[in-house]
Amino acid sequence: MSMAVKPTAAPITAMEGQSAKQGASMTLLALRSLARKPIPMLGLAVLVITILLVILAPVMTPYDPAKMSPTEALQGPSARHLLGTDGFGRDQLTRILYGGRLSLQVGLISVGIGLWAGLVVGSVAGYFGGWADEAIGRLIDIMMAFPGILLAMTIVAVLGISIPNLMIAVGVSSIPAFTRLIRGGVLSARENDYVLAARAIGCSDLAIIRRHLIPNIMAPILVYATLRIATAILASASLNFLGMGAKPPTPEWGLMLSESRSFIRTAWWLATFPGLAIMATVISINVLGDGLRDAFDPWMKGK
Repeated sequence: MSMAVKPTAAPITAMEGQSAKQGASMTLLALRSLARKPIPMLGLAVLVITILLVILAPVMTPYDPAKMSPTEALQGPSARHLLGTDGFGRDQLTRILYGGRLSLQVGLISVGIGLWAGLVVGSVAGYFGGWADEAIGRLIDIMMAFPGILLAMTIVAVLGISIPNLMIAVGVSSIPAFTRLIRGGVLSARENDYVLAARAIGCSDLAIIRRHLIPNIMAPILVYATLRIATAILASASLNFLGMGAKPPTPEWGLMLSESRSFIRTAWWLATFPGLAIMATVISINVLGDGLRDAFDPWMKGK
């Protein structure tokens, strides 16, 4: 009399170990390829320096970003105030450094919101297909019918003007792009042999998505997320420029540009230096993201 043998966890563990080793090997090769490219590494260096400067803002400057000093208002760059002062006598360098904290925080958190929502929705649509895919696809089409900045403005108008609501708005506006990217990756990967093998040994749908599909499509997702951070910083600065985020006297790059409009002819440094901070940060992130994309693209390995 023959007895059925239940599948054990050993094949699953072996499969996951092999998949993890292959993923780690590909990541290592991609990072080594990235390290040989000077332009992406320059972008990384600029980004790291920017992050260090905004983190060490209390050490880098002795001034309070919100403290007014009317007697020092609208002073140009000097040894005392390297980037000058604004219309209230506040040190411009101090406000740029502290404003960078808020801008980078908004960029990271909003992209995190869009990424996690896109992972859930895109994985469901790509793996299960059918009516779920159709319903999600129609919803994403409706969201993509609106320009991202307009969708974010609408969400802020509904939720109210505040920094947390700004993060939610920018994050929600990025959900459609993440969803489409993840759905396409899951559709492509779900018929691979390792997925079929996982089904054969009794893995649940959730386990297959979490342990096999998501890790194997994570490289393009992370590359796109890096590029999306730059877009989120620009969107955040735009909304703050329009008065739909931070409120005075909060230091924020977009808000600082908005406040400089009254002095554009008489105090050039008020608009120039926050604009340069936004430009340097966004370009460095985009350059790094382009380098990551090329490094993780197998068709670019031979170039």
